[in-house]
Amino acid sequence: MTDFYRYLGDTGVKISPLCLGTMPFGGDTDPDTAAAMFERCREAGINAFDCANVYEDGRSEEILGDLIADCRDEVVLTTKAYFPTGEDPNARGAHRYHLVRAVENSLRRLDTDRIDILFIHRFDEKMALHETLRTLDDLVRQGKV
Repeated sequence: MTDFYRYLGDTGVKISPLCLGTMPFGGDTDPDTAAAMFERCREAGINAFDCANVYEDGRSEEILGDLIADCRDEVVLTTKAYFPTGEDPNARGAHRYHLVRAVENSLRRLDTDRIDILFIHRFDEKMALHETLRTLDDLVRQGKV
């Protein structure tokens, strides 16, 4: 089974070549079905699980957080940020104000102290790339990502 995993870039982290996307968790996929899917993936050796702060208004992250509670250190957890999370005009984008709050809210919903991989859900042409990268670097240095 050790040949099943691949190194994630030059991070030293080994990740399964398959990842369970949790977009339907909390919507079409109820918590019991999500738990069965999660367990089946774990039995198959899958250690990568992906969600996003906007999937089912954050419910996907809450369900995944419950599922990883007993195996957090054995999984590679990814989530995303960018899309609107509310009516506030600052509740979207790849700027510091939104990204910091999005990560803090994701950490709370996932009930974890860190996100292993944070994706920016799409490029934000209104933001200077170096500002987005600086924010991501700060989140990494703080141990949140």
